[in-house]
Amino acid sequence: MFALLLLLSFVGAASAWTSLEDWGSGNVTASAGDSGQCLCHVYLPNTTFSASRVEHMQQVTKDLILEVNIQIEKIDRYNGKLVVFLSELNNLDIRVRMLESNPDKYVKLDFELLSMELREFEALVTELNETLNGTSPMFDSLNVEIRNMTLSVKRLESYDQGNLDVIRLEFSKLQKKLDDCQKELEDITKPDIGNCNHQGIVSLSKPMAIQLNANLNPSYTYGGWGKDSKPAQGNESMYWYGGYPGPSVHDLNLYSDYNQLILRSSFKLHNIPGGTGNNYIVHGNTMYYQYNSPFSMSKFNLTSSKYDYRVIPNASQRFSYSYSSDQNMDFAADENGLWVIYATEESKGKLVVAKIDVPSFGVENVWSTGAYKRLVGNAFMVCGVMYATRPVPVAPNTEEIFYSYDTKSGQERQLSIPFEKFQQSYYNLHYNPSDQKLYMYNDGYYVSYNVKFN
Repeated sequence: MFALLLLLSFVGAASAWTSLEDWGSGNVTASAGDSGQCLCHVYLPNTTFSASRVEHMQQVTKDLILEVNIQIEKIDRYNGKLVVFLSELNNLDIRVRMLESNPDKYVKLDFELLSMELREFEALVTELNETLNGTSPMFDSLNVEIRNMTLSVKRLESYDQGNLDVIRLEFSKLQKKLDDCQKELEDITKPDIGNCNHQGIVSLSKPMAIQLNANLNPSYTYGGWGKDSKPAQGNESMYWYGGYPGPSVHDLNLYSDYNQLILRSSFKLHNIPGGTGNNYIVHGNTMYYQYNSPFSMSKFNLTSSKYDYRVIPNASQRFSYSYSSDQNMDFAADENGLWVIYATEESKGKLVVAKIDVPSFGVENVWSTGAYKRLVGNAFMVCGVMYATRPVPVAPNTEEIFYSYDTKSGQERQLSIPFEKFQQSYYNLHYNPSDQKLYMYNDGYYVSYNVKFN
C-alpha cells in the first residue's frame, strides 16, 4: 500500500493519472479480505524508484525560473532606458530640424554636442543588440535614423564653416580693439615712476609671496632680496638675493632676470667682507650694508668687487629694530637718492635719517625723528619721507605703517596703514623707486608689495 500511495503521489504531482492497466495484468491482483473488503495488490518493477532524480528536476526547475526572472528584469530595465533615450532622440531630431531651418544662429560647439550625443545613442543601440543576442527591426530603424541625423549634423557643420570664418574675422577685429583699449588703460593707470607729485602712501597691496629662498632652506630666515634701485643700462631686470641662518652677511647672488631667480640659477656669487645686519640694498650696481669692525657703513661694487667703508661717529650699536638685535644701520633708496637710518645716544634711541652723498660716500644731511627704534619693525624711504612699521600684537601676521617723517618739511605724522605678512618676522624691508614696490625677506620667503599713493 505504501508503494501504491507513493506512486499516486508522484503521478499526482506530475498532473497526469496513469491507469492500472498500464502496469500490466501480471503486476496487479485483487482479493477479498476477511471482513469482505476489496484489496488491490500492485507489484512495482524490480528497478528502484530514484528520489534523487526528482530533487534534481526540482532544482533545475527553480534555476530556470530564476534565470527567466533575471532576463525579464533586464528586458524591463532596457525597455525603461530605451524609452528615455527615444524621448531624447526625439529632442535631438527637433534640434536638428531647428539647425536646418536657421543654422546661422549656431556655432561649432552646438554641432560638437550633437555629434557626441548621437555617438552615445549609437553605442546604446549596439549594446542592446549584443545583450539581446540578435537584431530587430526597431534597432535597425534606430541605427538608420542615427546615421541620417549624423550626416545632417556634418552637413550643417560644413555649411556653417563659412559663417564661422566670418565670425572669427570679426572677433579678431574686436579682440584688437580690446587689446588697444587695455593698453591705453595700462598707460593711464601704470605707476608714475620717479614722480613724487603725491601726498604719500595710502595703502599696500596683498603680499605676493614668490617662493622659498634659493637655498631651499626655511632656516635661512636672515637675508634680503630685490632689484637694483638705480640699475645701470642693461641691468634693469637683474635681481639679487642673500640668505643666511644668522644675522651675518657674507655672500650675494645675482640673477639676470625674474625667470632665473625663480629657477635659482644665479650668474654670479659675490663673497661679501665682514657684513651684518641684513638691512642692505643694491643701488647703482653697488651693495650698501653694515660693517662690523670698525662699526661703519660700507659698500661693495658688484662689477669691480672694490670695497670701501665710512664710520658714522654718532651711530650706536645699542639700538636695533624689534625683530633682531643686529639691525643697527638700515640702508634705503628712493626717488631722491640714497639714505641710511640708525639711532644715536643723543637721540635716545629714536630714529635718525641721514642722506648719503654717493660720490664722496659721506653723510650730507641728518634729520632726527620721533620714532623709538626698538619699537619699530623696520623703516624705508619714499620721496624723502621716512615710513616706520611695527608689528600688530593682536594679529601676528599683520604689520602696520604707523609713523612718517618728511625730511623736506620736518613734519611727523601718525598713520595706520596695515598690511599682511606671509610669515610673522622679517629682517629686510626696502622700497624700490624703479618699480614702486616694497621688497620683504619674510622668514626665508621672497615677498613683495605694490605701493599705492594718495
